[in-house]
Formats: sequence, structure tokens, C-alpha cells
Amino acid sequence: MMEEEELEFAEDLEAILHLTPEVQLAIEQVFPSQDPLDRSDFNAVEYINTLFPTEQSLANIDDVVSKIRLKIRRLDDNIRTVVRGQTNVGQDGRQALEEAQIAIQQLFGKIKDIKDKAEKSEQMVKEITRDIKQLDHAKRHLTTSITTLNHLHMLAGGVDSLEAMTRKRQYGEVANLLQGVVNVLEHFHKFMSIPQIRQLSERVKAAQSELGTQILADFEESFPSQGSKRTGGPSNVLRDACLVANVLDPRIKQEIIKKFIRQHLSEYLVLFQENQDVAWLDKIDRRYAWIKRQLVDYEEKYGRMFPEEWSMTERIAVEFCHITRVELSKVMRTRAKEIEVKLLLFAIQRTTNFEVLLAKRFTGCTLTDTPGQKKPESPLAPTNPFLNDEGGEDVGGDKDEDLAKPRKPKAPDNPFHGIVSKCFEPHLYVYIESQDKNLGELIDRFVADFKAQGPPKASTEESGAVLPSCADLFVYYKKCMVQCSQLSTGEPMIALTTIFQKFLREYAWKILSGNLPKCSSSSSVGMTISSLLKEKETSEAAKFTVDELCLVCSILSTAEYCLATTQQLEEKLKEKVDKLLVERINLTGEMDTFSSVISNSIQLLVQDLDAACDPALTAMSKMPWQSVEHVGDQSPYVTSIIMHIKQNVPNIRDNLASTRKYFTQFCIKFTNSFIPKFINHLFRCKPISMVGAEQLLLDTHSLKTVLLDLPSIGSQVLRKAPASYTKIVVKGMTRAEMILKVVMAPHEPPVVFVDNYIKLLADGNPETFQKILDMKGLKRSEQSSMLELFRQRLPTPPSGADGGPSLFSSTPEQESSRIRKLEKLIKKRL
Repeated sequence: MMEEEELEFAEDLEAILHLTPEVQLAIEQVFPSQDPLDRSDFNAVEYINTLFPTEQSLANIDDVVSKIRLKIRRLDDNIRTVVRGQTNVGQDGRQALEEAQIAIQQLFGKIKDIKDKAEKSEQMVKEITRDIKQLDHAKRHLTTSITTLNHLHMLAGGVDSLEAMTRKRQYGEVANLLQGVVNVLEHFHKFMSIPQIRQLSERVKAAQSELGTQILADFEESFPSQGSKRTGGPSNVLRDACLVANVLDPRIKQEIIKKFIRQHLSEYLVLFQENQDVAWLDKIDRRYAWIKRQLVDYEEKYGRMFPEEWSMTERIAVEFCHITRVELSKVMRTRAKEIEVKLLLFAIQRTTNFEVLLAKRFTGCTLTDTPGQKKPESPLAPTNPFLNDEGGEDVGGDKDEDLAKPRKPKAPDNPFHGIVSKCFEPHLYVYIESQDKNLGELIDRFVADFKAQGPPKASTEESGAVLPSCADLFVYYKKCMVQCSQLSTGEPMIALTTIFQKFLREYAWKILSGNLPKCSSSSSVGMTISSLLKEKETSEAAKFTVDELCLVCSILSTAEYCLATTQQLEEKLKEKVDKLLVERINLTGEMDTFSSVISNSIQLLVQDLDAACDPALTAMSKMPWQSVEHVGDQSPYVTSIIMHIKQNVPNIRDNLASTRKYFTQFCIKFTNSFIPKFINHLFRCKPISMVGAEQLLLDTHSLKTVLLDLPSIGSQVLRKAPASYTKIVVKGMTRAEMILKVVMAPHEPPVVFVDNYIKLLADGNPETFQKILDMKGLKRSEQSSMLELFRQRLPTPPSGADGGPSLFSSTPEQESSRIRKLEKLIKKRL
């Protein structure tokens, strides 16, 4: 029973002493200990095994037990002391709490006493300072009353003086006095309910009204609106009256300005009436000469009469511009049929020069507040790079390269731009129609000159160069852009762009494509490789002469120049037109036209060299390769092909020296055309003996070497061929070499032969394998078994792959098609 009770006590004790990990961690932080008995995961068995690891250590068990009992006794003593110490803690706590509450009550009492004393002190201070505050208020009110009375005295005296000076027209004194009276009256706005103050205010308003009427009458008397002669002139009275007008209602000032300017320009309206001879455009200089004289006359006579801030000189000039724009619009509508291009450009030139002169003389500060006028249409987005060109300059003498030079757009700082010249915009159709006619005549002259002078000769420095007519065309385009941009940046620029597009296409058709030499073996310039492969073996094209080759290269260079310059032309046009019209400027179609000319020119060069090699290839296919007895030097047909290449390619390269990339395209296109044709003729060489195959392999290697050196053949400067070109040559000619190596291989045993073919050519097309068997001269019965074995030995194509003729790579024909697509994509990007 004792053992059971001890066991239950141990279990209860273990349950009571089980602490959470957080509490155990807190205890370890507060009371750190290394004693195993203090660990939360204490295990008695492990602890005993640690004390007595071996049987021999049990000899010390009595000492260990004594130590543990001593430790237990000490722990019991400590626990007993702590428990006894906690016996009186509750009583001590209650006593401390009571003492704290008594202290708080005493503190509240002291705070209340302090608050009562503060309130009594505040009341005492208020009683002491009450009399002082009353004195301060009395002083402030007295000061305000004295100031108001002084203002009232000044106002009353000022009003009396103002009325007396107004009757005597003493405007000099009135100008200063009126401003002071108005300022003083502002202090009495809150006293307007007092009759006397309201009466003074009404007298001031009446005096201002009387001054305005009186000043207007004085100006009317001095500068009558009607009458042939002026009865008055500038005087000190009117000058002082202008100072008074500055203080009065702004409408008085505007009325004075309006009447004076109208009277000053009345003579202009009479002299340049719509029915007068001087009103027409050919005498537009007289209008501007007249206003210049009037402005000089005004400065001399009336310059000091009006305040400087009124800017009367500029106002007169601006009003003159508005009247001139209206009058010119009327007369041009009436006599629209009499407007000619030269006359229109003359009038616009003189007008724009006058606007520039105004910008140099005036700031344009009156354009926003001109009485009775709306703000003139401001010049549109200033992005014209040719703005520095004066309209009177002969821009036709500039070099055509100037069009290609990038210029930083410069915004015009002329606020008067278009203030008069805007009236010419509705009549710019005359200019556009004239440019249409002039460009048509220019294209016709280019055609006639080309026929008269003939194509450039190969022996001259002009061989392969850009045609002079191209530069002349773009120089004329630049001149038209400069002129039109000075006239308008709106719809006329769009109309001019349409004219540019029309004649760019005509130039491409009539001058470039129309003068390309014709090839008798082709019905069209853009013959494809497939059509070349289908032509008859016996048809031999007439080879181009050196001059014709030079002409094709010259047209190609010209088309490239036109392509680049047309792109720059589009950018310049977009800079000049309004931002809202930029999207309507698009010369992509014209650039595509020049790209087509380039492509056709390259194709002609390829076709010419390709046709020159056809007889040699035909001779190769007709040679008796079965009877060749020994391998010698390269065959005569190879020598013939190399001779044609060495005759044509250096001339083409020299003529295309300025367009190196297109010479590279020529080499690539020729290679893509020649290699498939060579392989096609190679299949026609049947039957072939072992020695014949070796001779053909030698010839193929010779052609491969020549084709690899094609870009630099005949050149003193050896330049490495482009990697893209070398890859095409190596791939195509390697296929030809592999074909011959398969032909040279023995066809016994058949399995080895078929496997060797699949390994070397990687071509799963049975037709190609059939051609190889024909070249070897096998009988039909042998070929049937070979073909059956070939179909069995073909590797299974991967899942998802199309069952094409090629096992691992595309055929040269497919590669050529891909290259043509890539070239078209590059042209579009260019």
C-alpha cells in the first residue's frame, strides 16, 4: 500500500510540475542552470546511468545517495524559508495599499487648494487691468475716428478740386489727383450706407464719367473721324488726357485707341480700295511701303503723346495687318481667275518679309488684347528645318545632299507669322497645280534627255553612278517643300505630298524600270529561279553588253538613292505639317516601288550571268561520261563558266562599289540560281563511269572554289566573303559532291549502298534516289529492288513531322525559297 501511495504521489507531482514550453523558457532565462535535475526533459533513468555507467561505479553508491539527500535537505530548507517569508506578505500588501490611498487623498486636496488660489489670482488681475483695457479701446477708436475724418476731409476736398480741374481741363493735375481720390474712396466702402459718403462716391463717379466723355470729345476734336484734313494734332493736353485715361474705366482707353487707329488708317482704306489698281497683288509692295511711312510719321508726331505702355505703334501695325488680310481676301476672291503662280509667290514673299520685319521691330504683346480684334491664328507647330531659308533665296542652287543632312527642328519666334499671309492659303491650289505641271514637264525632260544622251558608258566615270536626273528631282522637291512650308503647314502640304508621290512613281516607272534592258529569254524582269530551271536547254539568251550591265548597275544605284532619300523626304514632310495631319504622310508605297526596281535590277544581272553559263552546263550534261578513261584538269565547260564569271562579276562589282550590300545580294541570288541548276544538269549526266564521276567531282570542286571567291574574283583587294554567302555555297556544292560520291560508291552489297546514300545525302525522296541509280547506269530490274530496299531502310520520321523528302535538313530548293522570303522581309525593313 505504501508503494502504491508513493507511485500515485509521484504521478500527481509530475502532473502538477508539468510546465508549458514558454514558461520553461522564461524560467531558464531568469534562473540559468547547468544542473541536469533542472532540465524540463529530465529523465531519472538516464541520470542514474550517467552517475553509474559501470558495475564498478556502484561501489560509490552510498556517497552519491548521501550527496543527493544533503541536496534534498537544503532544498527543503530553502522552500521552508520561502514559504514562511510569504506568510505576512498579504497583510503587508494591504497596509501599503491603505497608505497609498491616504497619500492620494492628500494630493487631491492640495491640488484643489492650488486651483482655488489660481482662480482668485485671475479675478484679481482682471479687476486691476479692466481700466487699462478700456483706455486701449478708447485710444484705438479715437485713432480710427481721426484717420477716417482726415480721409473724409481729403475726399471732400479732392472731389471739389477734381470737379474744378475737370471743368478747366487741367488733365495733368487730374491724373495724379484722381488716383488719390479713388484710393481714399476705397476706405469708405463699408460706410456707403451713410448718405454723405454715398453722395461723395456718386460725385466721384460723375466726375470720372464726365472726364471720359470730355477726353473722348477732345480727341474727336483733335482727330476727327471724317474729313479730308486733320484740324488738330498732338498737344500736352492730350498727352495728360492719356494719363487720366489710364486711371479711368479701361473702355475709355480702348475707345481712344480704336478711334485714333481708325482715323490713322482711314487714308489706307481709301487709297487701296478693292476697285483701285494698286490694290492688286502685283503692287502689294505699296501697301507695306505706305504703312512704313505712316509708322515713321506717327513716331515723329505722336510718339510722345501716348504712354509707352500703350504700344500704339505696334497696335497700328497689327490693325493694318488685320485690315490688309481682309482686303486681300476680298480682292483675291473677286479676281481669282487672274491669280498666277509667279504673282502669288511674289505676294507671299513680300508679305512674309513684312511679317519678319514686324517681328524684328515689335514684341507682339498687343496680339492678345487688341480691342475689337480676335487673336490671329498663331503659326502651327514650328518644326520646319528650313525656316532659316529666306523666301527670296534661290533654293534651287542647293545641293541635293542637303536633303539627307539631319537638321535640328527650330521653332520660329515670329509672333506675326501668318497674320497677313494666312489669306493666301485658300488660293494655294494654284501653286499646287503649277507644281504638278512643272514636275510633269521635268519628268518628260528627264525621259527626253536620257534618250538623247543615252545610257552611261562603261569607260566613263559615270558608269554605275546615280543618274543626274535623280538629284535634280529631289532638289526640286526640296525647293517646293521650302516654299510650301512658308505658305502653309495644313492641307496644301498634304496636296503637295500627293504630287510628290505621283511623280516618284512616274520616275521609277519611266526613268528607271522603263530603261532597264530587256532579256530575250524572259518575258518579265522578275523571273524566278523555278522559271529559269524550266527553260529549254537549247535556248541561249542574248548576253548583255558591258554598257548594258553598266546601265543596270546605274539604275540600281539610282533606285537605292531614291529609296533612302524618299524615306528622308517622308520624315521632313512629317516635321513640316500640322501634328494632326502627320498620319496622312505615308510614302511607303513609293519606297516599295524603288525596292522593286532594285530587286528587278539584281534579278536581271543574275539572269544574264546565269544565261551565259547555260551552254556550258548543257555541254556538261551531253558529254559521254561513261567513256572517260582518265582524270585530267578541269573540263572545258568549267573553264567556260569561270570565264563568263570573270568577265561579268568584276564589272558588276566595280559599278556597284557604292552599294556593296546589293552586290552581296547579287552574289547570293546568283548562287541560289546556279547551284540548283548545276545539280539538275548533274543528274542528266548518265551513265557515269567511276573515272567520269571522279572527273565530275574535280570539276565540282573547281566550281565550288570559284563560287567561294565570287565576291572578290578579279579584284586586287582580297576581301573575305560574307558568312551568309559562304554558308549557301558550301551547303549547295557539298550536296553536289555528295551526289558524286554516292555515284562513285559500289552498289554491291545493296544494303551498304542504300545506307551510304541515306548517310551522305539525307534525302528521303525516292525520285532523287532514282536519279542516282540512273547516273550509275543500273538496269530497271536492279533499280526496282534497290528502290524497295531504299523504302525499307528509310528511318521512321519523328512524331508530328511532315512526311517530306528531306530527312534531316531542307533541300537547296527549299533553302532558296526561304532565302527569298528573308530577302523580301529585309527589303520591307529597309
